[in-house]
Amino acid sequence: MGRAYQNRKESMAKTADQKTKVYSKYAREIYVSAKSGGTDPSGNLALRGLIERAKKDQVPAHVIEKAIDKAKGSGGEDFSVARYEGFGPGNCMVIIECLTDNPNRTFGDVRHCFTKTKCKIGTQGSVSHMFDHCAILAFKGSDEEAILEALMSADVDVTDIENENDMITVFTPHTEYAKAKQALVENLGEIDFEVDTIQFLAQTTTAISDEDQPMFERFLDLLNDLDDVQNVYHNVE
Repeated sequence: MGRAYQNRKESMAKTADQKTKVYSKYAREIYVSAKSGGTDPSGNLALRGLIERAKKDQVPAHVIEKAIDKAKGSGGEDFSVARYEGFGPGNCMVIIECLTDNPNRTFGDVRHCFTKTKCKIGTQGSVSHMFDHCAILAFKGSDEEAILEALMSADVDVTDIENENDMITVFTPHTEYAKAKQALVENLGEIDFEVDTIQFLAQTTTAISDEDQPMFERFLDLLNDLDDVQNVYHNVE
């Protein structure tokens, strides 16, 4: 699948001015993960991975702790996952992942980003069939055959495994995330994951023209400015 996956997910942190937004997005995601899967990171691998990523992105400890403490209480905000897809500038394919407490508001905000840049929001499935929903785990190592054997022994469905510059990258279907991570930890002990994420990978990429590039960047900026938007995936080279 190649390391191009690193460029297919639009970063939420382009400048220091966006740090507060990054903290908020992590806090929301940690809260939802802890609320649904348990507040103990040792028993909730998705939460554990989120916390590790948040720390690497320099999210303060008090932001993480507050989100987990909030999830321990009864009631609280009722966030749900909302996913939108469509065609962006240059007819590129785009998937937008949101966490929202008001789906009607979020849909209106996302649709506005499309219409403001003369793009077209699609129906569910209009472009997602051209993306693979993958779990990606990358860590330092060199023996991909031993890693593959360990994963297969744990009955993990491995889509691909790469070894580049002493970095092993494992790709599995998103549904295999917890099982794959558990198998790796059990076989290798504590691992410092360079990449620990679930994302959409485009099966094919497209180049957009110099004329469309400014509008594409504006489109991404509009989406990233929305509080409910967590991730934006696209197939632009």
